[in-house]
Amino acid sequence: MVLKSRKHVFWEALFVTILVFAVGLFLGMMIETNNSNKISQMYLKSEIGLVDGMAITILSEDFNYDCEVIKKNNIKFADRIYEEAIVLEDYENAGILTDNLKFLHKKYDLLRTLLWMSNQDSLQRCENYDLVVYLYEYDTEDNEKKATQNVWSKILYDLKVENPDILLLPIASDQNLTSLDFLAEQYVVEDYPALIVNNEYVLYDLESASWIKENFLR
Repeated sequence: MVLKSRKHVFWEALFVTILVFAVGLFLGMMIETNNSNKISQMYLKSEIGLVDGMAITILSEDFNYDCEVIKKNNIKFADRIYEEAIVLEDYENAGILTDNLKFLHKKYDLLRTLLWMSNQDSLQRCENYDLVVYLYEYDTEDNEKKATQNVWSKILYDLKVENPDILLLPIASDQNLTSLDFLAEQYVVEDYPALIVNNEYVLYDLESASWIKENFLR
């Protein structure tokens, strides 16, 4: 009787374990889908914003729009996708990053690459804002590089807080984006992480936000 009782307890425990696992898996999938949908909606809004912003940039060149208009629209859009990237990073840090979210991350990197490209002419014509492109490795397994990139992210966050009129574009360099690879080659980027300031300076070492401002910003 004792043996049967123990077996009964064992099967009950196994059933409860399987049930808890199944419920947890289901809830995880529900949360995962919900998060993915949220990011997808944000991306669609950003995609529309980018196309609209690029149209403004083209019009500004054709009709000689005031540089303040260009700055305002570019920074407004860049700030929005930067904030959305922070949300995506929160999902990553929570350990719920799926293949779908990774794909969305790549789409955001493409958006930022297109924004970088669309500012090539405006940056030369207008000197009322700064463009800072941060190229990093998304899937690196190098712990030293990860630590460096964490430090750089904090420095650039401080730089953006202290200087709101900066067009800050963090872009993952290892997303197999042909357009991004072309730009990196154009600016002779030899290692990552790298910082490209105003399409003039390529930096591989960062000291502080104030150091960047004093030496490389307009």
